[in-house]
Amino acid sequence: MNHDLHTGLAWAGSKESEPDPVWVDGLTIGQTLRQTASRFPDQVAIVFCHLGWRITWRELDREVDQIARALLAVGFRRGDHLGVWSANVPQWVLLQFATARIGVVFVTVNPSYRAGELAFVLNQAELKGLAVLDHFKSTDCLALLLEAVGEIRAGSDTTIQCPDFPHLRFLLSLRGAPPLPGFVDWESFHRLGHDDRYACLLAEVESSLNCRDPINIQFTSGTTGHPKGAMLSHRNILLNAFHAGSSQLLTPQDRLCIPVPLYHCFGCVLGTMCSVIHGVTMVFPAETFHAGLTIQAMESEQCTALYGVPTMFIAILEHPDYAGGRLGALRTGIMAGSPCPIELMKRVTRQLGAHQMTIGYGQTEASPLITQTRVDDPIELRVGTVGRVLPGVEARVVDPETNEPLPPLRSGEMCTRGHNVMLGYFRQPEKTAAVIDGAGWLHTGDLAMQEPNGYFRITGRIKDLIIRGGENIFPREIEEILHQHPAVRDVQVIGVPDRKFGEEVMAWVHLRDGCAATSEELRDFCKERLAYFKVPHYWKFVEGFPTTVTGKVQKYRMREMSIDELGLGEVARIETA
Repeated sequence: MNHDLHTGLAWAGSKESEPDPVWVDGLTIGQTLRQTASRFPDQVAIVFCHLGWRITWRELDREVDQIARALLAVGFRRGDHLGVWSANVPQWVLLQFATARIGVVFVTVNPSYRAGELAFVLNQAELKGLAVLDHFKSTDCLALLLEAVGEIRAGSDTTIQCPDFPHLRFLLSLRGAPPLPGFVDWESFHRLGHDDRYACLLAEVESSLNCRDPINIQFTSGTTGHPKGAMLSHRNILLNAFHAGSSQLLTPQDRLCIPVPLYHCFGCVLGTMCSVIHGVTMVFPAETFHAGLTIQAMESEQCTALYGVPTMFIAILEHPDYAGGRLGALRTGIMAGSPCPIELMKRVTRQLGAHQMTIGYGQTEASPLITQTRVDDPIELRVGTVGRVLPGVEARVVDPETNEPLPPLRSGEMCTRGHNVMLGYFRQPEKTAAVIDGAGWLHTGDLAMQEPNGYFRITGRIKDLIIRGGENIFPREIEEILHQHPAVRDVQVIGVPDRKFGEEVMAWVHLRDGCAATSEELRDFCKERLAYFKVPHYWKFVEGFPTTVTGKVQKYRMREMSIDELGLGEVARIETA
């Protein structure tokens, strides 16, 4: 077992006993990186496969210092907000650690935002600066930025003025030459960090930080309404990442493949922070998810762990480059972000060889994990539940109407309390109070059931609940059944308005390549396995589902599209009147 050189506390990854979390509890993110760099200075910390870019922990620590000094040089101070609007690139990770080192709040911005959404976040998060990639997929980010902010006036060499956004004073181009007046390019910004005048200020600021300070604002995915900025502290993030990594038995010998987006908590907490705490090498296959490049990265870097949402794992398993059995080093990882069908988990553990794959459940407001399965859990628990609570975290199921705790095997709203609960939504106290009650319980909005053994099952989302003729129907149950059909690659079930029953069940089905199935065949398949009122009435065969950039399916969009296609607009208006 390795030991912390400074405290003598046990290092994570021991299977003999529960790892002691004290060594990260009380530290800031910057201090955690320094300790890891001192333990494993010459070990590779990060690899960006598509760029041929790699860096050791010692080099990373020094580079973060330089970027932190550059931020100080352009006027950032503790408590200021810097947003990053970008896909997965090295500069993203450097800025994440550099802002944490000087107490600047790092604001993650969804790279798929359109102009109106970007303008909302710029204003809502009171961004002093924004780091921008030139493009995201086919989107011209610079053109969208101009559309969002309107007039940009150049100030001094490194500052700007935007009449409609008085907080915004700094624009950083992450790639290429300065695209517009007022922008600072990455190379020029990087050189500012050579100024030794800011070395003393860096040390002074770093020593003044507190682990309970807000250090990250992560906007919820915005599947409904305007996104909300969840404020997370150093402690929120580090303890969540510590326990998530310990549940996977991660050690410095592991190499973690991170195809999930960095802007999301899956990437920037469970990815980068798990890695820095446990000394794990981070491997980024590409700027955005690509199944083929992910397979290549896992092979070339001999990755032992893999993260992804269910749709990503399906894409890898179905990709022609995956011949089966070629990912011999793979053993663990986390599947999260949306419910995992049982049949998919069986394929991941058996076909991909990730026999110690874990399931994580949580949300951005919970930093993000609430529960997780463990690598030594029996297969029926690792494929049928979302595990048990992380150490130091409480969870309970309550009646959504009365808020009274429910006994095991009763479905209700999942609530959590502990070190994982966010500080609140930035500048939105009313919305904070709506989800965190007076006793500190975070109300997730998810329906869950606790087993007698303490493990939890997610049964659906409160707003996803379908009520047909007075019968409560959970889409998850129908989806699990349809996943057992050999022709079904993926399926999503929603409720649509109905004059007679109030709601009817509809299934969107994505068939496997080369397979065929009719609605009649699938309906008969369901009739044999489900009560009559749960069998989908409407069927739609698709090549994919509307999703957020993180891969979360947007069921509200599916509902809107289905209402339009089925001519149910009048029924919907009656329903909401």
